[in-house]
Amino acid sequence: MSTPFFTPDPRTVDASRIAEFARLRGMDPGDYAALHQWSVTDLEGFWGAVWEYFDVDADTPHEQVLAEERMPGAHWFPGATLNYAHHALRSLADDDTAIIALDETGAGYEVTGGRLRAQVASVAATLRDLGVARGDRVVGYLPNTPHAIVAFLAAASLGAVWSVCGQDYAPEAVADRFGQLDPTVLIAADGYLFNGSTHDRRDATLDLAHALPTVKATILVDHVGLPRPSRPYPSPVVAWEDAAARGEDLTCTPVPFDHPLWVVFSSGTTGLPKGIVHGHGGVLLEHLKTLGLHCDLGPGDRLLWYTTTHWMMWNLVASTLLSGATTCTYDGSPAPFARPDVLWELAARHRVTVFGTSPQYLLGMAKFGIDPCGHDLSSVRVVGCTGSTLPASAYPWVRDHVGERVLLASVSGGTDIVSGFAGSAPNTPVWAGELSAPHLGVALAAYDAEGCPVVDQVGELVVTRPLPSMPLYFVNDPDGVRYRESYFSSFPGVWRHGDWITLTGHGSVIVHGRSDSTLNRNGVRLGSADIHDVVERLPEITEALVIGAEEPDGGYWMPLFVVPAAGVTLDDALRAKIRDAIRAGASPRHVPDDILEAPGIPHTRTGKKLEVPVKRLLQGAPVEQVVNAAAVDAPDLIDYYARLGAERRDRSA
Repeated sequence: MSTPFFTPDPRTVDASRIAEFARLRGMDPGDYAALHQWSVTDLEGFWGAVWEYFDVDADTPHEQVLAEERMPGAHWFPGATLNYAHHALRSLADDDTAIIALDETGAGYEVTGGRLRAQVASVAATLRDLGVARGDRVVGYLPNTPHAIVAFLAAASLGAVWSVCGQDYAPEAVADRFGQLDPTVLIAADGYLFNGSTHDRRDATLDLAHALPTVKATILVDHVGLPRPSRPYPSPVVAWEDAAARGEDLTCTPVPFDHPLWVVFSSGTTGLPKGIVHGHGGVLLEHLKTLGLHCDLGPGDRLLWYTTTHWMMWNLVASTLLSGATTCTYDGSPAPFARPDVLWELAARHRVTVFGTSPQYLLGMAKFGIDPCGHDLSSVRVVGCTGSTLPASAYPWVRDHVGERVLLASVSGGTDIVSGFAGSAPNTPVWAGELSAPHLGVALAAYDAEGCPVVDQVGELVVTRPLPSMPLYFVNDPDGVRYRESYFSSFPGVWRHGDWITLTGHGSVIVHGRSDSTLNRNGVRLGSADIHDVVERLPEITEALVIGAEEPDGGYWMPLFVVPAAGVTLDDALRAKIRDAIRAGASPRHVPDDILEAPGIPHTRTGKKLEVPVKRLLQGAPVEQVVNAAAVDAPDLIDYYARLGAERRDRSA
């Protein structure tokens, strides 16, 4: 067994919530492996204990914990009625700091528990007056500010269903998502901050409102101080200041455990993004477990995790309130040109205890010589890191530049369960380049191609027993066909997630990257279809293929291959036009690292682009392990991508 890079201090372990949880079950608080084994062999006992430990407040009690164990279709806590918003707001005293609103200028303000509760009650009453009822959809086109959390909790309190997208997405891309929901109300801001600039989204919001014919009203948030556009909206408009300033009492509607809470969207690798629906009770229990036990969050703690509103980490940031801790919202670039260390500055100023980011951010800090220790980070006890694989080289840097007793918790999860599959806890050791262990309640395994579990070998990440936060269903998938095909077609009755992992002999998890074609850039999953749709509309381009490839040094390369139209040359002017089109039609995050002219794009015989095989070829995998040339419409094209992958491998050797 290799030596851990980090071993938790016994005093820290003893004072943690996970230790208290273990002691209440008569278990050794320092033996995470035993606790995990119990959590996946006795699902009813474990999830019932989570319910009891966090004092879940149900309006009507559950008949049993797990009525039917199957995947998909497990039936959790039948009979229970509750409300997520009630639990998010119940433990906040009026004078407690519930939210700290921050931005890249270093400015900020606090929202107390009393103010948050009043605003949620007021916006809920406004939504009700605008025709929102239980089960209706409310959507947000918003940056990561307190407005998004207030709007979400207001919708949830009514039993309405929430969905949100960041404003760096073009209105067409947002309409591809929200248009599937037939929303009743749209809530949108006038703009957002990024890298020293104010981005005006007034016209984009107006275009989005016109693209959503079911919207009865739009609530406009004055975030960056821009006047309302003169062009008319297709439905009534309400100012946020009016919506949030009514004197109302908060009433949360009890709903069944599996009543829809929100819709989060897949990245849309092929076709429209999938709308993934999660329930009140499943999210409540999963996030109480993750934040309370794995992150050790509770009253007095503060979490600052950089995210956009369309990444699942925003949902976890909002759920910080469930634990009684303070959550921080942040509007802006994680490392703006003017002050690239602003997140560390804010973490020090506001005494943040859990700081969350992506591997690319930490690697960038190291590469450009930015030293977080220039700030007083003595309050930070956990640095969470997710979105992609964190290379071993980053671990000593965090120790030396953030703090030697800081737990570096690398986490791997997914929008699909809106939480983590594996990560760390206060009582787990850390091995550099590895995730400490599967999360509690997650029956994680690595399967080979025959569906057999393997240890110390690369396999498919699978989950063999159900989780409460697995999706209820997909939007517009009444028979559940897309849902089953997405997760259960490879190994019936077993969840296949789409990551390559190794479960080590000492219990840790190594994540090798996506086994499917989802782009995963800077911790935010993006859809290749969003890019293809924009680029292939250009008359100069016949076809395009974008690939996201994890590299051995921890980097991420996202090239765009294009096939120019007859007589067209891919020069710098055309590359600039393509980048501008992607930035305007999708988002700045979708702009590729390189734009390369390709002799063609390979497809299956049925016309599907070979995204996964090309990715693996670019990563240097041998052709015979990647693709059956007989199944390709133009087998000679495979050699082009294989040569390119071999050249990159030779240069990095």
